[in-house]
Amino acid sequence: MTPEYNSTRHDREGVARAALALLDEVGLADLSMRRIAGRLDVQPSALYWHFSSKQELLADLADRITASIPRADADVPTVARSIRDALFTHRDGAELVLSTYALGLGSATAQAALEDALRRSGAADPAQRAVALLHFILGHATLVQQRMHADSHGAMENGGTLDVTAGLDRVFDLGIRALADSGEPLSAAPTLRRDRA
Repeated sequence: MTPEYNSTRHDREGVARAALALLDEVGLADLSMRRIAGRLDVQPSALYWHFSSKQELLADLADRITASIPRADADVPTVARSIRDALFTHRDGAELVLSTYALGLGSATAQAALEDALRRSGAADPAQRAVALLHFILGHATLVQQRMHADSHGAMENGGTLDVTAGLDRVFDLGIRALADSGEPLSAAPTLRRDRA
């Protein structure tokens, strides 16, 4: 017999808030449905009233992380920095959004914001450039978060004497400009050549 669902115990919003709080505490690798359920003092099966799978929950968290990205009238560098900053608001935020994006889950808020900004700027091929920019932003933010995480655990060889993120803002801005500024149309993606045996 299936236990009755008790809506006063928790809801979708409460599950997501608990998951984000745990993400900040334990990181993505240790964020499990069992741990989230323990935080809410329910059985793990109770979470599936609100999310059909852990992947659906992670997609929801990714959408929450990127929800603050400006859409109207912001230029490309501003949108790019706001995406990066949103990824930095939670521990492993970049990795979570990257893994969700790689699986084609969640909304396309970040990519749409980049495409809109590129279109306003008159860039050629705004849809393709938006994809390239998002890949760069996700990769850059993941690299920065991993360096910070390694440094906080003493895993960097600098002995804690250097800022492991020094100069990365400049690299970020250079990458954004390089991918966004050209008015030249992008060439068609090459097709793979298949040799016949």
